[in-house]
Amino acid sequence: MLEITADLKEEAQELKNLLDSLSEQEWKTKTTFKDWTPQEVVAHLYYFDLMAIYSFKDKDKFMSEAKFIGGTTELKTSYDRAVAVKDRLDTKGYLDLKEKWFHSCNEMCELFSTADPKERMLWFGPDMGARMFITARFMETWSHGQEIYDLKKIKRTYTESIKHVATIGVRTFGWTYVNRGLEVPQNVPYIKIHSPSGETWEWNEPNKNNYVEGEAVDFCHVVTQGRNVKETNLRVVGDTASHWMSIAQCFAGGAEEPPLSGTRA
Repeated sequence: MLEITADLKEEAQELKNLLDSLSEQEWKTKTTFKDWTPQEVVAHLYYFDLMAIYSFKDKDKFMSEAKFIGGTTELKTSYDRAVAVKDRLDTKGYLDLKEKWFHSCNEMCELFSTADPKERMLWFGPDMGARMFITARFMETWSHGQEIYDLKKIKRTYTESIKHVATIGVRTFGWTYVNRGLEVPQNVPYIKIHSPSGETWEWNEPNKNNYVEGEAVDFCHVVTQGRNVKETNLRVVGDTASHWMSIAQCFAGGAEEPPLSGTRA
């Protein structure tokens, strides 16, 4: 738990450094992620980091907030739901929001650094063990951070810590289908991807007729729905692998559609 929480702290610090560079106008500018501005992005991270803290130490508060989240499903768009979450928070402008998110993320990391990795944690999708739970928070921070990099048109430096994202991407193969009410394929694709340093990461049994191969960064962007698979250099072979990559979703909540080709590249 110390490794993943340390990696999450580092990821949060990197994102905060980027947020520190935003102008007042940029904080209000729509990103290419469903028209969320940086304010909605950071509010989303802040709110769900708070929910993680509540899941750890105040389950009654978590259940109370779960009712609020359940009510937002009636809102038509992802943007509307994101604004509802932002408005739910007690913040005084974007600078206060930034500081409170950063504080909550670090508090969350401190709590989970000593947790039993197998302790079950309440969440809005299936309950998760504490280790996978905090891995999911890393994934959210990393993936939503990309929206700010895209807005600033800054090339991102990737590190080996993205293995956390790749891991949750692989492990949510079945979830992608269950979340859509589809039958989960039995022939799980073989994954062979290459880390930023050139190391090879592999999951599942080798299969020359059903696999995904390429750069880990591309795989991570696809499973987090940050990029359309057609805009990556992934080699995807087989009906199951191809279908999965077209709908992959490693985050909780209702089924979401990946970005259309040309909208996030």
